[in-house]
Amino acid sequence: MEIEPTILSYLADLEGAVANLRDTWHPDDPAYRADVYRQTMTSLSYAYFMYFHADAEHPDWAPLWNPVYTLQPNPDDIYVQSPIRGDLTYRVSGNRGTCKILSFTSQKALSGTVDELPRPGGHNELDTNDIGIGLGEDFSIVFSAERPKGYEGHWAPIDPDARGMFTRYRMYDWHNEVDPVLSIECLDPVPPKPRLMPEEILHRIQEMAKFPARKTKLYYAMQNGVKDRVGFNVFEPLRMPGALVKQTYWPAVFQLEEDEALIIETEIPQRAPYWNIQLNDPYFNALEYVYRLSSSNGALATLSSDGMYRAVIALTDPGVPNWLDPAGYKEGGIYGRWYDCDSEPVPTITRVKLADLREHLPDDTLVVTPEQRAEEIRRRVVACQRRRRW
Repeated sequence: MEIEPTILSYLADLEGAVANLRDTWHPDDPAYRADVYRQTMTSLSYAYFMYFHADAEHPDWAPLWNPVYTLQPNPDDIYVQSPIRGDLTYRVSGNRGTCKILSFTSQKALSGTVDELPRPGGHNELDTNDIGIGLGEDFSIVFSAERPKGYEGHWAPIDPDARGMFTRYRMYDWHNEVDPVLSIECLDPVPPKPRLMPEEILHRIQEMAKFPARKTKLYYAMQNGVKDRVGFNVFEPLRMPGALVKQTYWPAVFQLEEDEALIIETEIPQRAPYWNIQLNDPYFNALEYVYRLSSSNGALATLSSDGMYRAVIALTDPGVPNWLDPAGYKEGGIYGRWYDCDSEPVPTITRVKLADLREHLPDDTLVVTPEQRAEEIRRRVVACQRRRRW
């Protein structure tokens, strides 16, 4: 085996992610290019966990999406992943925690690991709330293609061709809920975890280099599709294959100027166990959401006196409840979610002059002072940093 004289030769496929600039909204904008460079480094960093941290015979949870790896995570969720194989049997055990949702999704391939995701994707989902695992309880779940003979405990199927599992810890009340503690074990006899041979190390480095372009090819198309179908500042409800089966998304792409504001208005379903809204950048990354108010949910939001939810996107603090801060971006994406709700209203977006904002809001809309806003952000930072992100 010959090794190239420079590691950069194994990273040549990173240029594929830069080439995907052609699929962004302003491919010649230097700011877009810099953002895509940063996004590429984020995905490359995350790809190390994907290719070197664990394998299907020696599984372990690794970071997937979180406040650092921001390729469109739900800010309420911490995502972790592990390689698995559909011909093996696994046990996931630990403590449920008290977060709103703890769910597991297994599938044939995790995004970014292949050039084209398989169709059908071999998705199987399990929400621990649906199998009677209570908040704060210790638990054990076996995952396998078929239920083990004689096993009567919690069990969930995985596709025989499954190659990955990811887990959501979805928190609603950021200040008071507690994340779960989990382990994953392979129950089949397997050899010790091996030292990787040089050829395998180099192959995995090359796969890491392909990873950022594979991710952006998928996610740019999703965001561009919304813009192409409905334009700016219009919501388009949809369900995503392989996503939570109880969940309807309401994406949009936003656009505004510095002297403008966007007012988002929606009814709230009568039964709404979970809903949220978030802002993304033009490349499908969640905007900074630890130190910026770029997302909200049903536990954090303030409803108007008529029961409606009204949020305001503005580049500067508008001094009203439910400010969604676009973190300096004049255009980007919006994602909302209705989860297991008894109705799925479609929100509206109204573009107004920032100076005239209160003319378009109910007369009794509260005033949020700079001191109150600073405290809101401080509490958000503290709550988010206490989550188990790694």
